[in-house]
Amino acid sequence: MEFFKSAVASAISKGPPFPYTFGDRVDIDTSIWTLYNGTKREDGSNCSIFSFDVTANKNRLPMAKNAVRKLRTLRHPGVIKVFDTVETESYIYIATERVVPLKWHIKRKSMSTETLKWGLFGVAKSIKFINDEASSVHGALRVGSLYTGESGEWKVGGFEVLSSMKDDEAIIYNYGSLVPDAGRYTPPELAKSGWDDIKRHPLHAVDAYNFGTLIFEVFNGDFIGGDQAGQTKNIPPTMHSSYRRLVNSNPKARVSVGNFLDQGQRNGGFFQTPLIKLTDSVDNLGMKNEEEREEFLNDLDQLSDDFPEDYFKMKILPELLKSVEFGGGGPKVFGVVMKISKKLSDDEFEGKITPAVIRLFGSPDRAIRVCLLDNLPMMIDRLPQKVVNDKIFPQMVTGFTDVAPVVREQTVKAVLTIIGKLSDRTINGELLKYLAKTSNDEQPGIRTNTTICLGKISKNLGVGNRAKVLIAAFTRSLRDPFVHARNAALLALGATADSFSEDDCANRILPAICPCLVDKEKLVRDQSNKTMDVFLQKIRKHASTMADTVLPPLTAVDASNASAPRMSTPQPNSSEAASWTGWAISSFTNKVSSTAGEMQSNGTTTPIAPRPSSVPATSEIRRPAPITASASNLHRQAVASPPATSTRTSTSSNTNEYFQDRNPSEEVDDAWGDMEEESFFDAPSETPKQTHTPSASNPFDDNGEPDFAGWLAAQSQKKPGSKPLPKGLAKPANGRPATSTRIQSTGGVGGAGAKKAAATAASVKPKPVVAKTIDTKPKETGDDEGWGDGW
Repeated sequence: MEFFKSAVASAISKGPPFPYTFGDRVDIDTSIWTLYNGTKREDGSNCSIFSFDVTANKNRLPMAKNAVRKLRTLRHPGVIKVFDTVETESYIYIATERVVPLKWHIKRKSMSTETLKWGLFGVAKSIKFINDEASSVHGALRVGSLYTGESGEWKVGGFEVLSSMKDDEAIIYNYGSLVPDAGRYTPPELAKSGWDDIKRHPLHAVDAYNFGTLIFEVFNGDFIGGDQAGQTKNIPPTMHSSYRRLVNSNPKARVSVGNFLDQGQRNGGFFQTPLIKLTDSVDNLGMKNEEEREEFLNDLDQLSDDFPEDYFKMKILPELLKSVEFGGGGPKVFGVVMKISKKLSDDEFEGKITPAVIRLFGSPDRAIRVCLLDNLPMMIDRLPQKVVNDKIFPQMVTGFTDVAPVVREQTVKAVLTIIGKLSDRTINGELLKYLAKTSNDEQPGIRTNTTICLGKISKNLGVGNRAKVLIAAFTRSLRDPFVHARNAALLALGATADSFSEDDCANRILPAICPCLVDKEKLVRDQSNKTMDVFLQKIRKHASTMADTVLPPLTAVDASNASAPRMSTPQPNSSEAASWTGWAISSFTNKVSSTAGEMQSNGTTTPIAPRPSSVPATSEIRRPAPITASASNLHRQAVASPPATSTRTSTSSNTNEYFQDRNPSEEVDDAWGDMEEESFFDAPSETPKQTHTPSASNPFDDNGEPDFAGWLAAQSQKKPGSKPLPKGLAKPANGRPATSTRIQSTGGVGGAGAKKAAATAASVKPKPVVAKTIDTKPKETGDDEGWGDGW
């Protein structure tokens, strides 16, 4: 083989230029030609090369030259197409379209009956043309002289003895018997008297007989000799009668191939098949009207999968694409295109379908746009990512804002198909921008589908803004008036629960779901309960991994300060833990017991005996202004802040400012009620503490609020020669001690009593007193109740 190639290359180098490259040899043993696969050097396209070695076949050289001449001059769609020829003294080359010997398919029996009929139909048209229009005789019609092109169509070759009957020196007279295997296929009349006798018979007689033997051969595999002519084994019954007339022993009684073709095309004839009808009308598909196009497509739908794939790829598909783009074929034609494209290889799809799809996405025809979107799942795997992201998606986004709702809806649905071919930048930028518009569409179905779409593409969204986008979209849909939109939002939330943090679940999602628990529609209520369970389970699982507290552990100082009981969370092992009020009552009653019986009025302390448990609360004597332990402690917190070095004037000023907005005692009584009569504050029976009289060192009665007026009066009595008190704080003229009016609030100084005392003190001329530093810091009593910290 290598030697042959080198010899061919050497011969070419010595002869005329031949711009084709030889490839593998194709075995054909019944021809004067050697067939090779080849390629065109200019563009690498496929071709076939018929080679004739002059030196080895000098006696058949006229036949080879006749074939070259006839192939170049006889042009017909059913005849092998010639690209170029080269003739030298040593070789003859014919470059043609890429073909394969039909004999290969016949031996493998790889063609269906319908395909065989379709092939014979094409050959019959070519022979009719040769006999009728060209007034010629083929003379060597058989399986060995037929080929299949890249489109699967049968092509007629073997023009070695093709002759015009108008030529007196036709080659068929002298060389008809030199054709390989001529003895098996020669008509009986010529076998007896020789090929010169062809002049006395009808022009079509030889080719009609050979066409009959061809029918037997394609359906049975081999034609051995004249004895098999007329046998109908494996031949379709509808063809029997016409077939027998082709192989009639009387040449004058034979029907021509043209007549055979006409009989087959009659209504109900053997050539009336969907495949033949399709191929017969595909060339002018773009010129058909609506009814004719509809009929054509119906015939196309009737085709089964065993029809020639190559023909659909090379012939039908390009015509259908032309009809869709330019001939108004519409969605139905494009649906057939997609059906055929399933049989294309990836390279074939990229070369034939992808460019057309890109152009069609730019079409303003809404029907075509919807058809493209519907068929995207069938072709998305074969479309390169760059093509989808850079060329198809920019054209596709116009559908999000189309005025036709069906286009908007199909565009939203198509997002699920193309999402895998879009870049992260496109998804998180332009796509989300358009989905935000459709989520607020006037059509409830489009809003619902947008929610479903977001739920399904959630994993494709950027991690940084995924939760933000989904929460905003789904919680908005939970308020949608359309019931299925709300249900879709609940389903989407449940499906994307892993996308949200526990804080988002607790603070944003669960509060949004809660109104759906009482939705008017049972469908929504049931789904909201299911979705709620999903998020509650997630939150509980997270909470089980959290620490019991984030407070720092107590230090030694904190532990000593915390020795006094506080109003805090109940202890788990406490007997009162079963009641949510138990811990509060026990702590509060302990505090009341520590201050029971300590009340002060007008600067004096009156001991109060503990009330026996047998005496009802209403029998107690109500006093004008009782100060509770809680109020005393709150005031202690309030007045503990001023520094010890502050003057009397500044202390009084700050205190008045702190208490000046307090409510009068009557309002406090109304708000709090008669606390002495409430059993809630009853103190336990225990020995009361010894009361004490407030002094200058401890100017607070019962650890309560400061009595600045009483304290100043005491100071003036201690030092008679001291300077008089400031105006308003001296003793009244009648010698009665200045009283400090008490308020039953949380520590306010003022009211009617205070005003009266201030007016009396103003009428007495104050004695000069020596200014001194007053320590207003309350004495530590060790009875800190902790309310200040608690409040």
